[in-house]
Amino acid sequence: MASDDIAQLADALSKTHVGDGELSYKGLGLKLDNAESVEELVREIEQYHSLRALRLEGNTVGVEAARAIAKALESKDLLQRCYWSDIFTGRLRSEIPTALRSLGNGLMSAGARLTELDLSDNAFGPDGVKGIEQLLKSPSCHTLRELRLNNCGMGIGGGKILAEALIECHRQSSALGAPLKLRVFIAGRNRLENEGASALAKAFQLMGSLEEVHMPQNGINYAGVMALASAMRHNPELRVLNFNDNTFTKRGTLAMAQALRHLRNVQVINFGDCLVRCEGAIALAAVLREGLPILKELNLSFGEITEAAALVVARAVMDKPHMEKVDLNGNSLGEEGCEALRAAMDNMDKGDMLASLSDDEGEPDDEDDEDDEENDDDDASDNCDEDNEEDSEYVKENGMTRKEDSPVKPQSPAEVMSFLSCPSAEKLLQLGEMRTDLQQQVDASDPHKAADVLLNIASLYSEEPETKVAVLETTDALLKKLLCGSALPSYCFLSTLLVRMGLLKGEGKTKKASLIPGQLLCLEHAVQQDYFPQHHASLLHTFLSKNGEALKSCSSSKERLSSALEKRCLDQH
Repeated sequence: MASDDIAQLADALSKTHVGDGELSYKGLGLKLDNAESVEELVREIEQYHSLRALRLEGNTVGVEAARAIAKALESKDLLQRCYWSDIFTGRLRSEIPTALRSLGNGLMSAGARLTELDLSDNAFGPDGVKGIEQLLKSPSCHTLRELRLNNCGMGIGGGKILAEALIECHRQSSALGAPLKLRVFIAGRNRLENEGASALAKAFQLMGSLEEVHMPQNGINYAGVMALASAMRHNPELRVLNFNDNTFTKRGTLAMAQALRHLRNVQVINFGDCLVRCEGAIALAAVLREGLPILKELNLSFGEITEAAALVVARAVMDKPHMEKVDLNGNSLGEEGCEALRAAMDNMDKGDMLASLSDDEGEPDDEDDEDDEENDDDDASDNCDEDNEEDSEYVKENGMTRKEDSPVKPQSPAEVMSFLSCPSAEKLLQLGEMRTDLQQQVDASDPHKAADVLLNIASLYSEEPETKVAVLETTDALLKKLLCGSALPSYCFLSTLLVRMGLLKGEGKTKKASLIPGQLLCLEHAVQQDYFPQHHASLLHTFLSKNGEALKSCSSSKERLSSALEKRCLDQH
């Protein structure tokens, strides 16, 4: 080693921070190629008898240097925290797994019990994960609390290897009576995609100890998001959820909303740039209204959310005493929508918590809507029936309606089935007391069917007294059942109804129904009844007031419905 290199290393090491059990070479920019280049560093490690934390970030470590450092670590049984991010800059990818294995072997030989391991910003790919696989399975990681692997390029293969290693670590540690209890998991920018995310979800569900999960920018769409959401439900101490810049769409957001219903300790939600869209935003608003009591930050930026849905979200955070920040920037509000949102937040005395709206995308135009319907993302089904079936199956699978709440439906009389297949006022009147059986045909767990049944019956409305009474009694009974439960399923039903009414652009192939005045008059009657919650009326009023042009063919009945909703909302205040 040249004398000037030795002098440079000695000068760098003189800046080493020593104290509180920590030895830090952070950011020194050392090029550590071989054993000679790390002689001073190794000596300091060996002489630090109570070493608990080793910082190597911002240096570059070769294979031979790693072996020398590992040898020094073999006597450091008190070591708990390894901050080793960005330590392979300029190294061949083939070198990195070997270097990692050496460092891991040193820790395992020492019998160290790690609590923190940070290997972020090391572009080691799947092979790099193999380099730490044995370490992660070993007793040295049974005590691991924080694992940081941000920006490592793990890919799907690396994600699967990592998941299996964590599962094995949990199995072995559980057999010894002290199961792995990982609290912080960070793995953004790793191209995990659906398969990698789903594999990790199994590990997360098994551990059940997570408090922070950061997995932004991983190319995960709704299938992987649903797997992660299911796992999150089993981690009751979760405080931070960061899935920024993945692709939730409607089904992924519904899954996350369902998971959030079970979590009482969440303080930060970052679903920015996740294509949450309007139906997803409404579902999250439902959970905000009923749960998440200590939430501090909500990020739904860049999610194609329009003005009406943003207002619903804003009102849902009104009673959150710990709320500090709501980020709805980069959505599709338009200038007037941005002003309306600011005004709504100000009126609730929450204006200071609203993030900037400087990157708003503006209102979507009709051409964009048509393009989106033709070229929707991966979760659009090939036909309407498939899309509806998948949505309702998702809701059932994820417990939006528990089994004990949904007993097996008894066989309905043939007259009821005949009416449903071809509704008419005459058939409805002939049903008599059997009209009560129609309630058995709807459930909030299948919002598409519920919305269609309701609209079909409401379409029979007329001013003929007997028919009018029969239709209103039936629609009242259906709506009372659909809206009486918790907010999430009822909000999902209402958002589906809004899509069918043309007041909300939905995902997939769900099409607007051809509305007639009687259907709006049934809703006008319903919103005035005691069973119809005020916050549901507020939701309908928000969308009707912003998108009422869609009902111009029923202008008179639309005005009556709008007036009834406005009165109900005023009563609320």
